[in-house]
Amino acid sequence: MRHGTSRHGCGERHAMQRMMREAMRHGMGRGGRGFGYGFGGRHGRGDDDGRGRRRRMFDSGELRLVLLKLIADEPRHGYDLIRRIEELTGGAYAPSPGVIYPTLTLLGDMGLIEAADSGGAKKLFAITDAGQAELDANQDAVEALIERLTEVGEERQRTDSASVRRAMGNLRAVLMNRLGDRDLDEATLHAVVALIDEAAQKIERL
Repeated sequence: MRHGTSRHGCGERHAMQRMMREAMRHGMGRGGRGFGYGFGGRHGRGDDDGRGRRRRMFDSGELRLVLLKLIADEPRHGYDLIRRIEELTGGAYAPSPGVIYPTLTLLGDMGLIEAADSGGAKKLFAITDAGQAELDANQDAVEALIERLTEVGEERQRTDSASVRRAMGNLRAVLMNRLGDRDLDEATLHAVVALIDEAAQKIERL
């Protein structure tokens, strides 16, 4: 035991070290990511359901409307639709071909889209009159869906930059190394906590 340090104080210091290490592991995650909604914790190839599992960005009915809207903008093939959705979300989400192509088949069976003359190997899809009527009848829902995708892209652009990830990774590495120091005294530990709190407050006020 270090001179002048009570067992109670030593126990409290070790408890604080453990708590901070756990916060670093679960708060930042691997590679310095995962500080809540804005730092990659929610958006990837889908939304997290809160238990580490992904759920779809939207349900099948919503996906049909999104595809109809994009095809109404201009005739598109399957890969182009995937790429366009990925562009809207800034790379945060891209539906798989296993989702896109069955949905396109369904839209065709419903008479909402039809094959267009592409002049190439890839099959283009164009909207039909029935498809346009479906879009018009769901205009508010379509606008909300496109806005949702755009917001995901804007948030990705704001929070998922390489410099932010690098800085967070550096902070995590330094803290994990310092918290693992057996000679870390309570005063230094409190100083570390104060610095983190101060940085968080300054960022919040930006």
